[in-house]
Amino acid sequence: MPRAAPPSTASAARARAGARAATLANGLKIIVWPSREIPSVALNNWVRAGSRNEARGLAGLAHFLEHMLFNGTPRHGPGEFDRLMEARGAASNAFTTDDVTVYQSWFPRAALEQVFELEADRIANLSFVPEVVERERRIVRSERRLYVEDHPAGLLSERVQAAAFAAHPYRFPTIGLPCDIAAWRIADLRRFFRIYYAPCNQTFALAGDVEPEQAFALARKYLAPIARRAPAPAVRVREPEQRAERRVVLRRKGRTPLLQYAYKAPAANDPHGPALSVLLATLVDGDASRLHRRLVEDRKLAVEVAGDWHEGLDPGLLWLHLTLPEGADPLAVRDAVDGELARVAERGVTRAELERARNLAVAAHFRQLATIDGKAHLLGEYEVLRGGWRRLLDVPARYEALTRADLRATARSVLDPRRRTVGMLVPTGRGRRA
Repeated sequence: MPRAAPPSTASAARARAGARAATLANGLKIIVWPSREIPSVALNNWVRAGSRNEARGLAGLAHFLEHMLFNGTPRHGPGEFDRLMEARGAASNAFTTDDVTVYQSWFPRAALEQVFELEADRIANLSFVPEVVERERRIVRSERRLYVEDHPAGLLSERVQAAAFAAHPYRFPTIGLPCDIAAWRIADLRRFFRIYYAPCNQTFALAGDVEPEQAFALARKYLAPIARRAPAPAVRVREPEQRAERRVVLRRKGRTPLLQYAYKAPAANDPHGPALSVLLATLVDGDASRLHRRLVEDRKLAVEVAGDWHEGLDPGLLWLHLTLPEGADPLAVRDAVDGELARVAERGVTRAELERARNLAVAAHFRQLATIDGKAHLLGEYEVLRGGWRRLLDVPARYEALTRADLRATARSVLDPRRRTVGMLVPTGRGRRA
């Protein structure tokens, strides 16, 4: 009796049969993945605009424009976008990273045409009303105080990232710097919007109860009339090779010491990306991860261990974040962490660690694909950051093919102390001088 296809193979086959993409004459790309479990649609608009596209003196413009796109056009005034969406049972949100700004909408299928009309209006006719700009400037200042200036881990991360990059614009914080937030002018916003919100710099990804031809027809009706503009200028800056550890020590009032590592890491579409993701999972993902067991449970040197890989258009950073017990010495904990990481680089991970981390990665991928929101997100993420949306269908196979040797080679390449920046937050009056 023939064996049923595994979930990864079956899902990939269904997606290949149903998902379709088209590019409008003005350069805007649209990808549609029909999924009819519920009568709803998720739409993500991936705009290639982040702090990677900013310059000294203008940090934070991409994030500020994320705010502005909810604040009206000559046709739909401030707040009307949200009111119209809510009236149809829809919701919307957005986020900005170092590489992209993503606008998200979730709505009943009956609202599809109105959503296309609203999206087309705000990316073609955004208003820059001085009073609205100043109001949003105050909101961004408040966000920065909340998430950076009054948030020890956020402030330390900002300082570490700035030190980690000598030349690349990844050194700019996405939320902006205080002096830049105060100095933006409407002309700066208009110029950034005109360049980076060109149709050819945007990718619409839809998943849910929608036929590809239906979505393509609406795109031709509402999005195709937006005038074609020149592609955004390429980011040509390349970060020089880092040859020695950099260190950031932050002293401020508080009770909780922090330790952060930022290793130079490859871009999102690097062939070694799957190995790096699984390696990170072996180190920090869950209570059975290497660093949690050794540092939190066994040696009580940390209260919490976490990590993430900045998967961007250019080589970025692999982060490890450690929250330490009150009174702990970050330097002593750093020595213990270094020992654990050196063992991973020298000996690799165990077969059990690889299997566990690989299973976690595959399961997380399928959990995301189980929802229309997850499908829409992954379509855009893979199209914009990872070399094409079709590659997301082969992710489980790439994870399954990984070996212990692959993870060891990746650890030896990435976990190089000469290519890292270490940040320490020492509460005032605690810890020895670094």
